[in-house]
Amino acid sequence: MTRGAIRLALAAVVGAALLAGCSGCTTLGYYWQAADGHVQIMRAARPVSEVVADPATPDAIRQKLALAQRIRRYASDELDLPDNASYTRYADLKRPAALWNVVAAPAYSLTLNTWCFPVAGCVGYRGYYALADAQAEAKRLKEQGLEVAVYPVPAYSTLGWLNWAGGDPLLSSFIGYPEGELARLLFHELAHQVLYVQGDTMFNESFATSVERLGGERWLKTHADAAARETYAQFDAQRQQFRALALETRKRLEAIYAQKSDAGDGRMAEQKQAAMADFRARYAQLRAGWAGPRQHAYDGWVERANNALFATQAAYDAQVPGFEALFEQARREGGDPWPRFFERIKRLADQPKAERDRVLSEAAAAATTLQAARTRSP
Repeated sequence: MTRGAIRLALAAVVGAALLAGCSGCTTLGYYWQAADGHVQIMRAARPVSEVVADPATPDAIRQKLALAQRIRRYASDELDLPDNASYTRYADLKRPAALWNVVAAPAYSLTLNTWCFPVAGCVGYRGYYALADAQAEAKRLKEQGLEVAVYPVPAYSTLGWLNWAGGDPLLSSFIGYPEGELARLLFHELAHQVLYVQGDTMFNESFATSVERLGGERWLKTHADAAARETYAQFDAQRQQFRALALETRKRLEAIYAQKSDAGDGRMAEQKQAAMADFRARYAQLRAGWAGPRQHAYDGWVERANNALFATQAAYDAQVPGFEALFEQARREGGDPWPRFFERIKRLADQPKAERDRVLSEAAAAATTLQAARTRSP
């Protein structure tokens, strides 16, 4: 990336903030750190071929980069995901995460606090490239009485808007993932380049999650070896158990918060505390039966679990069954289902949010009914 391109990218982001009516130093400071943080990542990125040819590159990284390029080609050739400059360069960040997200929710609600941005619209998180800055924002929100969480983000998408400048690079924060998880992550981030709806985090993330799951399953089946499939299956079983437990707990919390009790928040607080204690106890039981190198993957999440984290998890999971049901409809029509699936989702994205939610809910319900009927059939 040339110095001129870097300046242009920086000016574009900061200029967008100014055009959106940014008038305070705090707001401008946030946009500045966001622009500068991304520019630093872009500056650190080098073509994968150059990194692979560098004698100083560890063999493990070299092998992972080669794998990532095979996955990248597969994404475009087999899943109809965008074929562009993204994930053809690599950046060593010298830190464990690309950035840190701050999320917040009220004490008795699973509705995320939102922030609005010039291009992304209103979203339920705020990202910082320095952990200290994220923690400072979390402290400010806690002082307002909100439940807050800070979590590391290994990758994010610029939605294809910076492909002219080299696109989103592969990052040291995720390049070491096992094969199945690496494939899922790349498919997820590329899905955001297919479609992004302003202000609807659940639609966007659930869509990308459905693409990563469907695409990842296909990659493992057709391109991975037995060892990679076994590693993936072991962790995915744990993931599904954890998500089922989290979903059950979310529903329990939603029921508690929906109450209109004359006893006030006191009774609600007791019920909430009991639900959270039960969640952690049941997780400990699950955890005791897990094995493998990633058995601790959810320990930190569970330790910090609060309304903000449960609400964030919902954004990635809640509408996935509906998207997967629409993909299955496209698959049953024969031929390559991916172009038809993406076209249908793009048409759906043009509808009002209420209509999008209705279609996805009905598709998921119909799929569940069909599966139940098949299970009952002799």
